Amino acid sequence: GKIEVLLTTMSNKTKPSLLQIWISAARPHTLTASIAPTIVGASIISLFPATQSDTRNSFFLPALSFTAFACLVQLGTNLHNDYADFIKGADTDKRVGHARATQRGWLTPAQTVSGATVCLLFAAVIGFSLSFLSGNLDWTMAFISISSIFNAFAYTGGYPLNYIKMENISIGYCGLGDIFVFVYFGIVATMGVPYLYTRFYGSNESAFDLFLQKDDLIVASFFSSIPIGFLATAIIVVNNLRDRITDVDAGKRTLCVRFGESFGRAEYAFLLCGSYLTLLPLISFGGAWMLLPVASFPLAAREVQAIVIRKKDGAALNSHVGSTARLQLVFCLLLAMGMKISSQAT
Repeated sequence: GKIEVLLTTMSNKTKPSLLQIWISAARPHTLTASIAPTIVGASIISLFPATQSDTRNSFFLPALSFTAFACLVQLGTNLHNDYADFIKGADTDKRVGHARATQRGWLTPAQTVSGATVCLLFAAVIGFSLSFLSGNLDWTMAFISISSIFNAFAYTGGYPLNYIKMENISIGYCGLGDIFVFVYFGIVATMGVPYLYTRFYGSNESAFDLFLQKDDLIVASFFSSIPIGFLATAIIVVNNLRDRITDVDAGKRTLCVRFGESFGRAEYAFLLCGSYLTLLPLISFGGAWMLLPVASFPLAAREVQAIVIRKKDGAALNSHVGSTARLQLVFCLLLAMGMKISSQAT
């Protein structure tokens, strides 16, 4: 895509424009990982019509706010990772991935970490405002806000966690990045909008309590989050597979480093295949239209062929980070479309 061309071109430039630098640091080719799940989450609501016909229309702003929250968390994580990977020595002249603004000297570490902090401060404001959506403090949304912002800093670690003597914590460096992405860019990002809808509609129950009570909306959103989480995790797997050699030198113990190249490629194949198989439980909520994302399978097959069968490696994997993100976007749009069609048919 045009973004990947821009990033590749930047890798060969001495000094891009300031706008191009910030675009590169934000990693826009992967930002769909935070936006696409919220689109599905909003679409799930259409499967379960409210008794008040105007409720869904008036819920548009909270849904949009949660989308902005998720996007800002990812932006903050990306910018902080750009800063911290440079500080920790993971981003060096040997890097084979897209250009990193801090490593190239295009931005100072202070500039990059400041950008991350600003994004996460805005995310905090939105998150805590959503915590009072029903008028009373919603501890579930408050926990999501606090943990998301903490994890954005802790994904790579370092500043500002040194102020609470937790600077050595690093989710990505200890090999938990895959789980973090699955939980926060799969389960949380997908279930966030449906859960907030229950609060907006008058429920005072936590998401966990609603799940235990087998609330149809919450259960459907949970099962929808699994394939989306698989695809979001696949994006980070390509990234870790590409960077595994330099990650060893930096002491970054991703799963690809811990268990090797073959494991990483097998994990990628499992995640992509699993994303389609886990659509089956959704049939009970929306019928056969829930299988509409299967139309994206040729895209998935192309990625598996390149990464698992042909075993592309190093810089050749750069384009597959973006194409895996696009696969997730297409998958999510088709799933959301299937939900809308199903709701109109019933």
